[in-house]
Amino acid sequence: MSKSLPYSMKDVHYDNAKFRQRSFFKVITQNMLTSNRKRECVKCTTGKFLTLLMICGLAYLMLTRMSSIHPSTDSTAKNAGDQHGEKLIVDGSGRLGRLWRKPPRLPPLLTPDEITSRNRTIHKSGNLNVELDWKARQQRVKEAFIHAWLGYKNYAMGYDELMPLSHRGVDGLGGLGATIIDALDTAMIMGADEVINEAGSWIEKILPERIDGKGQVNLFETTIRIMGGLLSAYHLSGGEQGSNASQNGTKPVVYLENARKLADHLLVAFTSSPSAIPFSDVVLHDRSAHPAPDGLSSTSEVSTLQLEFNYLSSLTGDPKYSLESMKVLEHLKTLPKVEGLVPIYISPHSGEFSGENIRLGSRGDSYYEYLIKVWLQNQGSNLTYLHNMYEESIKGVKHLLVRKSVPNGLVFVGELPYGPQGSFSPKMDHLVCFLPGTLALGATKGITKEKAMRENLLSFEDLENLKLAEDLAMTCVEMYSVTSTGLAPEIAYFNMEGESDSGPGGGNKDSKYAKDIIIKPADRHNLLRPETVESLFFLFRITEDPKYVLM
Repeated sequence: MSKSLPYSMKDVHYDNAKFRQRSFFKVITQNMLTSNRKRECVKCTTGKFLTLLMICGLAYLMLTRMSSIHPSTDSTAKNAGDQHGEKLIVDGSGRLGRLWRKPPRLPPLLTPDEITSRNRTIHKSGNLNVELDWKARQQRVKEAFIHAWLGYKNYAMGYDELMPLSHRGVDGLGGLGATIIDALDTAMIMGADEVINEAGSWIEKILPERIDGKGQVNLFETTIRIMGGLLSAYHLSGGEQGSNASQNGTKPVVYLENARKLADHLLVAFTSSPSAIPFSDVVLHDRSAHPAPDGLSSTSEVSTLQLEFNYLSSLTGDPKYSLESMKVLEHLKTLPKVEGLVPIYISPHSGEFSGENIRLGSRGDSYYEYLIKVWLQNQGSNLTYLHNMYEESIKGVKHLLVRKSVPNGLVFVGELPYGPQGSFSPKMDHLVCFLPGTLALGATKGITKEKAMRENLLSFEDLENLKLAEDLAMTCVEMYSVTSTGLAPEIAYFNMEGESDSGPGGGNKDSKYAKDIIIKPADRHNLLRPETVESLFFLFRITEDPKYVLM
């Protein structure tokens, strides 16, 4: 068993008080009790009397003002940023009102048990009310999506991303209109016809020229976002069934043709490499490829291309896309591993792993995810080695990387930055939250738990992995709940047995796990990553437990 990696928070100065809701009364009394004037006032009876009078007066004003501002129901108090309440606070008392302005209130965070209890209550209230509730939620999600799309369309149409504060577009992913293509399948699922038409028209008229004319793109990002988005659009628009879009809409074949065109440009990353490991970057306009500046590729990136390339071969009948991408996994099968775990870097020149850093976060994550997904995609073919690699890797994860936090025992997945003989780090990227969904998918092979158990398809190890999936999903949810904003950090650390140092938490002191999770200042940002939501989706579909919908 590897030793714990020592880490210290003593050099990190962080004032958590900005997340605490302290009353104006507490601020005044604390300042008085810690100021030099305290010693002068308490020397005489008059000073004591005046101090007490001022405190009582302030308390009376506060209570009077609160009763005038909040005469309505509790629902007003529970809604953050209520416009009417904000107006009262700002306008009602002038400068004193601004001084007393309260921070936004957060919605109540429910424990999994409370969620389950609430769900039972909802279902008992009648199916009609439940259906109306979910329809309303769906509509609010759709409205948020449309709002985001309109902002992008108005200020950054054709660029990869919108910078929301400066109202301008940037091309951070090579200039292929990543937001348009990435959002298209979501629009199709939601039935957002206007977005579908606008995105489809742009893809048909603009994208082909960009594929031929743009410069450097990353093989991995372009495959999963652009090619994957186009293939999803083809599937959802009925292309596989020979369906055509409406008279004014984009035909499904347009999405497939552009996916194939892009793949033909990307293939050079495989064919120009001296090994089975592709180069990381492609120059589209001259169909050339080259490695990253350090000469290495990320293990996760080279092993997270196969679903898309396999599917393209299946649709077009051309095996070259699948053959080139699957060479990577066939080669990885032959390389030495640590109980199924692999370092996060690999050299396209030598075809060998580089370094000893093992983690399921950035640069390592989707290697493990695609082992089981590519195997499921190609069941019936001679790819049992992928399932074997997956099973071995999960055993290695449980043996070497899974730990529990103190004091409350959250299950988390750490890292081995110096390999199996080095120290263990209690660091967990948000990216690791892909693992609960992957474990659930690997346990039941995509069917429901109830059906798998009825047909006696689950081994003891499958059930153990499903339990681990549920425990890790809870940890991922708590990474959100422990913060004052309700947004998870990019990276979290966990307190472990024997570690004397603790660090800054997320700001939500009401969380049961406030002392288990450490969030360093540099990691206090959220990139809107989808891993936790995807895992909850998988767990809901597989376990059919409604608590995963309400988390």
